[in-house]
Amino acid sequence: MAACTHQQLPPPPNGEHPIVAVVAVIAMIAAILLITWARVAVHGTADLEATVTEQAEKPKPQNDREREVDEAVTANRFATGLSP
Repeated sequence: MAACTHQQLPPPPNGEHPIVAVVAVIAMIAAILLITWARVAVHGTADLEATVTEQAEKPKPQNDREREVDEAVTANRFATGLSP
């Protein structure tokens, strides 16, 4: 019975060890959770609750000129690759 040698194993992608990739993903998830926790600790959740429970206001009717301007702005955003 022959032992598996280092030459028989596939090389890691770009010289990165798989454990390093797993640790990096865990670090990113931890960072997201810490940022969220800090946001709640500093600002609280009152503004989030108000936003979620707030009834949507009916938009006021626009005249033709405002509608044309809005359509032009939206068309330019999509033309330049910037979407709202």
